[in-house]
Amino acid sequence: MQKLHKHYEGKRVLLTGHTGFKGSWMLVALQELNAEVWGISLSAENNSFYNSINGDSLCKSVICDIRNESNLRKLIVEINPDIVFHFAAQPLVLDSYENPIYTFETNVCGTVNVLNSIRHIKKQCEIIVITTDKVYENKEWSYPYREIDALGGHDPYSASKACAEIVVSSFRKSFFQPEQYSDHKKSIVTARAGNVIGGGDWSKNRILPDTVKSIFKNEKLTLRNPHSIRPWQHVLDALFGYLILGAKLHDNPEKYSKAYNFGPINELVITVEELVQYIIQIWGYGNYEILSEVNDFHESARLMLDCSSAVNDLAWHPRWNTHHAIKHTVEWYKNVMLEIDSPLDITKKQVKSYFSTTRND
Repeated sequence: MQKLHKHYEGKRVLLTGHTGFKGSWMLVALQELNAEVWGISLSAENNSFYNSINGDSLCKSVICDIRNESNLRKLIVEINPDIVFHFAAQPLVLDSYENPIYTFETNVCGTVNVLNSIRHIKKQCEIIVITTDKVYENKEWSYPYREIDALGGHDPYSASKACAEIVVSSFRKSFFQPEQYSDHKKSIVTARAGNVIGGGDWSKNRILPDTVKSIFKNEKLTLRNPHSIRPWQHVLDALFGYLILGAKLHDNPEKYSKAYNFGPINELVITVEELVQYIIQIWGYGNYEILSEVNDFHESARLMLDCSSAVNDLAWHPRWNTHHAIKHTVEWYKNVMLEIDSPLDITKKQVKSYFSTTRND
């Protein structure tokens, strides 16, 4: 924590997609580290996590669509950031089936626009591009995917994020070559994590918010894929990895300019149904049913990550195991929905608690 605080204090950090779920949690974490935060994103929805924590008070916020290359480049050059975390994306699998063009435009062309804009910054700058665990060609293997495994993507969201990985690799080889760092002073990595959970996620078709909303309304939850396996982890574990990566990249850009997986390590396998059962156990009541109809859209049943590179290279390790992650997440929703704490207060408490934790294996 002290090393991260020393590195980020006073640094000008740009978050794209700062009004989203991950971006909003990162705002609070960077405030804890005393960074100067700027944000570029679409407007937050009225009932968003960002608005509930008064995100505009935590950063200098600029509304801009990353698909607008000329406006984006002007903004990024004016902000002149030391570090960029590129979160902005269309992040939902089911939405990508409904609007594939927008998904590819945002996740692929938007990433191109961000990276091309950074070429015009005339100082040292670290860029961490956030993709997903779904960038891999998923063959439903029982063993975890490594960073060297083939990229792919069945649905438009996964495919668009795999394309973004290729875009980053192209820009690294074409414009941000690690061996020529002294000339351009730019270093770039991708961070692959998925199925992060945490308070404040109100997105539709996400299992944890859907579960707590159904419990709160005393409605029966419907499960589409009860036996699917996902690497559940708290959003702060992923963000902690991104923050470490940004600091390491600053110190040794040639060594760390590559892709890294961030996910649970040595965890018991937990299915969607087991996750829901545990949430109900923590809350104290709830009910669900399993959808017997065939799902119209493809969703992978098994997806696990090999995070040994992050552990060995970055000395990163999840601080909250799966059960702790679920407990803290349910605690957030329960405190907010029962009006025990404000969204910002409980978020700050959990960020402080996370940073003061060593590990809970």
